[in-house]
Amino acid sequence: QVQLVESGGALVQAGGSLRLSCAASGRTFNTYTLGWFRQAPGKEREFVAAITWIRSTYYADSLKGRFTISRDNAKNTVYLQMNSLKAEDTAVYYCAAARTTYGATRGTDYAYWGQGTQVTVSS
Repeated sequence: QVQLVESGGALVQAGGSLRLSCAASGRTFNTYTLGWFRQAPGKEREFVAAITWIRSTYYADSLKGRFTISRDNAKNTVYLQMNSLKAEDTAVYYCAAARTTYGATRGTDYAYWGQGTQVTVSS
């Protein structure tokens, strides 16, 4: 059974940092593209970042420079380092895995999803 489990969400003050982790189990995702999405209350889910198996990275334009995605294939884990957090970053963050070796920025590209972790940024 494939599972993606996010962790690291928390309440943090504006300007602070968090690192989210997503551990995958049930299969090896070494050749998959791994991504992060987020959904704020009352808003649609949006793309945050993605990383391919050769570690090419893709980011939402509005987040470039503040967020960094990385992966550890030996641990079957993907990370999202978030710096200079703002109140508008408050959302549930989801990790996902796509059966592609290319960069994937659409939710429909992803076959597997985690349950989400809450990030709240207080201003």
